[in-house]
Amino acid sequence: MIMIFAVALMAAFVYAYEEVQLDADKLINYKPEISSVILDRNGEQLAYVFKKRHRLYARYEELPGYLVEALVAVEDTRFFEHQGVNPDAIIRAIVTDIKAGAFVEGGSTLTQQLIKNKLLSNEKKLARKIKEAILALKIEHELTKEEILERYLNEIFFGNGYYGVKTACKGYFHKELSELTLKESAILVGLPNAPTQLNPNKYYKRALARANAVLYRMRSIGWISEEEYLAAIKETPAVYKTTLTQNIAPYIVDEVKRQFKGKLGDIRTGGYQIYTTVDMKLQNAARDAVKFAYMKALRMYKEKADKSTLNAALVSVESKTGDILAMVGGVDYEKSAFNRITQTSRQPGSAFKPFIYQSALDSGYNPASKLPDLARTFQYYKGNQRMIWSPKNYEGNFKGFVRLREALVHSRNLATINLVDELGVNTIRKRLALLDVPHIPRDMSIALGNLGLSPLKMAQIFSVFANYGHMIEPRLVSKIVSKEGAVIYETRPKEIADFTKPEQAYLMTDILKEVITRGTGKTAQVDGIELAGKTGTTNDGVDAWFCGYSPTIETVVWFGRDNNKPIGRKATGGALAAPAFAYYFRELLKIYPKTKRTFDKPDGVYSGVTDGIRELYTAISPLPTNKSVTTDGSNSSYIIDEEDVDPTENDNKGPKGVQNSGSLF
Repeated sequence: MIMIFAVALMAAFVYAYEEVQLDADKLINYKPEISSVILDRNGEQLAYVFKKRHRLYARYEELPGYLVEALVAVEDTRFFEHQGVNPDAIIRAIVTDIKAGAFVEGGSTLTQQLIKNKLLSNEKKLARKIKEAILALKIEHELTKEEILERYLNEIFFGNGYYGVKTACKGYFHKELSELTLKESAILVGLPNAPTQLNPNKYYKRALARANAVLYRMRSIGWISEEEYLAAIKETPAVYKTTLTQNIAPYIVDEVKRQFKGKLGDIRTGGYQIYTTVDMKLQNAARDAVKFAYMKALRMYKEKADKSTLNAALVSVESKTGDILAMVGGVDYEKSAFNRITQTSRQPGSAFKPFIYQSALDSGYNPASKLPDLARTFQYYKGNQRMIWSPKNYEGNFKGFVRLREALVHSRNLATINLVDELGVNTIRKRLALLDVPHIPRDMSIALGNLGLSPLKMAQIFSVFANYGHMIEPRLVSKIVSKEGAVIYETRPKEIADFTKPEQAYLMTDILKEVITRGTGKTAQVDGIELAGKTGTTNDGVDAWFCGYSPTIETVVWFGRDNNKPIGRKATGGALAAPAFAYYFRELLKIYPKTKRTFDKPDGVYSGVTDGIRELYTAISPLPTNKSVTTDGSNSSYIIDEEDVDPTENDNKGPKGVQNSGSLF
């Protein structure tokens, strides 16, 4: 009878052994969700991203010897001898449980503890204990002792939201595993026993006491010397209370997650190292620049920050590579995570004018060419109703004829509108098609920047000036490295189009330099460096821009209200956005004093005199012939040609959007 029972028990055990294979596979083929880390261009941590549990993975080779010894000493001294179940410990636990009349001692090996944490519950029932033992034998048969320890130290919870010993090491001590001291190792080994009650951030003395008990155990079994024990006992390691998941660049991190959503699996669980192009020093400078200009604007309009709808954003890009060095999507991420650099579309106003003027230069105009700065009346029909559009300069006056350079430096609307009239809307639209800009107006409102673009798109198209005619696509991520160390994603600077020739782009740069030195962007000046740029303000002061660049870096600043209401009186790009631009470049020069400070003049750019004024010229943009021009300053009338209105898009209703565009400064 006893023999039959023993055979039946053995058969049941073998059957159970085979049935637990599915559960065992979860540990045998261990693939935990591993947090990914987002880094700046210099390898500085911006943030960890994870789905549910924050876990960094440590291979067995990374584990210090005394960390492993401390764990085995205090949790399972015969770990390297048993086959997953320790009979002596089980017998001892049974005796203790019988005496107590309840389950009070587990007798679990490290292998069983791993199974309990990963596969089973903490419930103290005989059936669970039997299954735990069976699984332990199965796993010990499939894995080496080192593999089991590796899984244990990566799976276990160490308190404070840290899963895995590497996570806890970085979180509590801000160290790599290889840098741990014996005392720090003992603290970590002691935590899984009661991770909440022994959390060194909250209960430092308790954590030290538990660590000292671990050290005492190591000394008592001869695994450390008396000298090592006494030295470790005296040590009081520094423990950091800052969260390991602190996000120091939230707009950047959010944008990375948006760009890679649905790609490479889930980046929150893949254990990736994601290298961005961001320079954290410049990111901090950009954030401070936005804050500086924002506070200045609040004082200007006598608003309180907690009640104001005003917001601002800044993006800075390396001209040659398209690397996004800094991106601040708003004044306060805690109040609004909406990224105004990438997720919004606003009218650029006069900040778009340089592209009109570049088209003119590439069509044979010269910076000294004369443009009529005259009031014009445009007649069109809305249905059967005759409509009149009478655009004005920001200042409300007109100057007769002005040089092309002066028209752009002082952002003269009427001169720009007349230039579009001379060139023809269709001609300009064909040129602007190279910019890959959506919804380019098919009418005269193109002169006043009546289209919607994101600040990041503005940074992209301004690269044609900053990068000597070549448009470079901005990029935020340079490479992604897998948890195994392989580069699985990598980008290179991507040139989108050649918008103009280097010498032609330099003519524009030379004009835009004067926008800052004596034009509408004087508040963007920074001592010791050449800067070029353009202000932009939409009708009624709804949007205020400054788009500019140094010899190596371009930067776009936007101001506006999230509800699209007017900002207020004197809300110009020069008054609001340009001060942030200047602040940023002043800080940039402090951080990188060897930054290139002067623009290079390419071959093919010459200097000559026309009308007694020295001016630059090229083969494509020769100096105009000397001739006197007179004007009586009278008003003129203009009926829109067919090429200025797209009847299919606008239904013969006249210039699309002209009622919403106007004085753009």
